[in-house]
Amino acid sequence: MSETTASITSTLPAASASATVRGRRTRIALRGLQVLLALFYGVASALPKLIAHPSAAEAFDKIGWGGAGMYTIGALELAGAIALLVPVLQSVAAVALSALMVGAFVVQVAVFDGQNAATPLILLVPLGCVAWARRGSNGELLRLVRRAV
Repeated sequence: MSETTASITSTLPAASASATVRGRRTRIALRGLQVLLALFYGVASALPKLIAHPSAAEAFDKIGWGGAGMYTIGALELAGAIALLVPVLQSVAAVALSALMVGAFVVQVAVFDGQNAATPLILLVPLGCVAWARRGSNGELLRLVRRAV
């Protein structure tokens, strides 16, 4: 065995261990991001709508959607927050919440003259990361749905 081959094979286990640690850290960071997003959508975003906080009610009245729209959006946000924590639903939840954020951006620009329009755009970045990184769960979800039908 040549020196080059010997040096490559001797470093493979160390490289593999490093990749394993890095992969574990990435999974932990991603799960932490999902928990933070779920807390934001569940507590800071959905809760005020579901308890009809005056600020949320006023905003939905200005949009013209009233209480029904407010409760619907709040329920969708809460469902998305919960689904972000369910392994088989996490990617789909991130995509659904991203679509909700695109709608929120359009409403902020059209109705509120762009006030707070950056917030939904900023949230698209971590949601996109979750959707992409957890895209493998879509296959699992599809298998479960096909099995149920």
